[in-house]
Amino acid sequence: MTRFMDVHHGMKGITGDQLQAAHKADLAIEKDENVHFERAWADPESGTVYCLSEAPSAEAVQRIHERAGHKADEIHPVPLAV
Repeated sequence: MTRFMDVHHGMKGITGDQLQAAHKADLAIEKDENVHFERAWADPESGTVYCLSEAPSAEAVQRIHERAGHKADEIHPVPLAV
């Protein structure tokens, strides 16, 4: 399993409640693709949202996000961490 950081643009003004609802929507179906969404962050001013997950592929991450209603604009593997 690989870690991925995905990025969503165009979510200007997102609230904490909206971020939490989007994250919960991912968590509700993540097992269907053997994905685990670990954490999400947002910058309401720029409209950028970041999600950290562990998954078998970027495509699996995208399928969950699409089904949950918020397709990622970018998905990056994160093979190294300190």
